[in-house]
Amino acid sequence: MKIQGSRVLITGANRGLGKAFAEAFLKAGAAKVYAGARDIGTMSGAVTRTMSSAMSGATSGAMHDRRVTPVRLDVTSPADIDAALAQCADIDILVNNAGRMRMQPLLEPGTAELARAEMEVNYFGTLSMSRAFAPVLVKNGGGCIVNMLSVASWYTYAFNPAYCASKAAALAVTDGLRTELAPHGTQVVGVFAGFIDTDMAAKVTDAKVTPQEVALRTLVGIEAGCDEVFGDDISRTFRETLNRDAASVRAEMARLYRESLRQ
Repeated sequence: MKIQGSRVLITGANRGLGKAFAEAFLKAGAAKVYAGARDIGTMSGAVTRTMSSAMSGATSGAMHDRRVTPVRLDVTSPADIDAALAQCADIDILVNNAGRMRMQPLLEPGTAELARAEMEVNYFGTLSMSRAFAPVLVKNGGGCIVNMLSVASWYTYAFNPAYCASKAAALAVTDGLRTELAPHGTQVVGVFAGFIDTDMAAKVTDAKVTPQEVALRTLVGIEAGCDEVFGDDISRTFRETLNRDAASVRAEMARLYRESLRQ
């Protein structure tokens, strides 16, 4: 799948990784970027300037701002998805980036409600967008679906288990889509990373990768025809560790949780 000349829809494009994806696709020569967000008034940084220029018909140097179109899109809203489907019927790349994370153990008060909210965005949102746009991609030549996953798709982090469940479900969707869409020539890419330096992980003190690095690696993976992209070195190393000794990872998660109880 070539990025040059492509037409891309990105969910959650108003900030963080979604914004980095938008900028990366523009820099790589995408012909059009639909930038989806629940509230397009929250678009920030370079993408904000792009949105403003797109709506006013102005240009902005090398960014070619008129290539970007803001799309009001809540991936949990069937009405928003239907409207996006009508507006973005020319795309050949869909990036399911919108995500939600609420770091909370399973047995604390309110976790069930938070878990449902995470599942609605991370699992059902990815599923709904993919189901809606898969026929569009096939009609337009096959194209590509990119699902932003996580190392949390592979294991259960002791302090964020409901999020892990939603990302594991999203991984299952990704694998299922790849199987069903392969006969139609649609590439399905799962992107994995540890913590990314965005608002979502603002309170996390562990090492983080920049959203720009994840976006760049993803675009390289798309053009290389990859099924999986490791967005950072942590995800690659972690995958190798899990493949070698998953039991040790589970034991380490249990140890960390026990230690937190003694603090």
